[in-house]
Amino acid sequence: MAKENMTTTNDTKQPQLSVVVPLLDEEGNLPSLYEQITRALAGRYEYEVIFIDDGSTDRSFEILKGFQASDPRVRVIRFRRNFGQTAALSAGFAYSRGEVVIALDADLQNDPADIPMLVSKLDEGYDVVSGWRKKRHDAAVKRLLPSKIANWLISRSTGVRLHDFGCTLKAYRREVVAQMRLYGEMHRFIPALASWSGARIAECVVNHHPRTAGKAKYGLARTFKVVLDLMTVKFLGSFSTKPIYVFGGIGLFTTLLAILFVGIVVCQKLAHGTDMSGNPLLLLSAVLVITTIQFILMGLIAEMLVRTYHESQNRPTYVIREVLGMSDKHGDKQ
Repeated sequence: MAKENMTTTNDTKQPQLSVVVPLLDEEGNLPSLYEQITRALAGRYEYEVIFIDDGSTDRSFEILKGFQASDPRVRVIRFRRNFGQTAALSAGFAYSRGEVVIALDADLQNDPADIPMLVSKLDEGYDVVSGWRKKRHDAAVKRLLPSKIANWLISRSTGVRLHDFGCTLKAYRREVVAQMRLYGEMHRFIPALASWSGARIAECVVNHHPRTAGKAKYGLARTFKVVLDLMTVKFLGSFSTKPIYVFGGIGLFTTLLAILFVGIVVCQKLAHGTDMSGNPLLLLSAVLVITTIQFILMGLIAEMLVRTYHESQNRPTYVIREVLGMSDKHGDKQ
C-alpha cells in the first residue's frame, strides 16, 4: 500500500522500551499523557513512544505532530479510518523496536508511573506482565459488571488466571508480540495466546484513575464481541491446526446417535413386528447418517483452509495514512 505521507528520521539509538499508545479523539488528554510518560521514563531508559491515531476526528493528530517535531523519541502512526484498538496495537507492535514493549491507554486512566514496576517484574523472568486495576474508577453497570463477567469467562475458558484481561497496561518481551496476529477484539487475549505458546505470565496491581477528559469508547456491546472472540481464541488454541478434530468429533457423535436409533428400529421390527414405513426413527437415522458425512467433509475442507491460511497469512488488519518519525523498515502496510 502506498502511504500518502512519510516523514523519516535517522534512528540512531536502539530503545530499550517501546511504549505503544493507541488513541481515538483524545486531544484533551494527550499533553498531560506525554508529560507523564516523559517524567516516568526519561533518564531511566532509552525509550520510544509510538502513538497510533486510530482515525481521530479532533485535533489529536495535530498535537501528536507537535510532539514528534520536538522529540525524536516520539513516533506517530495515523490510520486512514478507525480500525479499532486491536488493529492499533498490532500496528504499534509491528513498528516497535524495543526489547520490551509496553501497551498503554491514552485516556490517562492508566498511570505511566507504573511502567518501571512492570519492567522490574518482567526482569524476574516473565514474558508478559499484565496490569490489574484492582481499584477501578469506572461506571458500575456500563464498565465494571461487563468487565467482571468477561474476565471470569476468559479466565475459566483459557486456563490463564488473571484478574484483569482488559487492562491495556501490559509489558511484553519483544518476541511475544512479534509472533502475534491479532484480529477483532483479540488484544485482551494476548496473555492467553502467549501462555499457550509457553510464555510465563505475571500480574501486578496498577493504579487506575477516573477519566477527566474525552469520552469512553467502551460499553455493553463490547462484552458481546468479547464472547465471540473468546470462542475464536478457544478454537484457535485447541483446534487451529486440526479442525478435523472438531467436525470429526461432531460427526462421530451423530454416527453414534444414528446407530442407536437404527438399533431401536431393528428391535421394534423384530420384537413387535412394527411397520417401518413412515417410522420417524428410521427417517431420523437416515438424516443423522447424512449429517455425519457432511461434518466429516466440512472437517476435511477446514483442514485445507487452515493449511492455506497458515501458508499465505501476511496481511495486516489496518491501513496507514501517514507515519511520522520512523523509517519504513516494515515495507508497505495494507
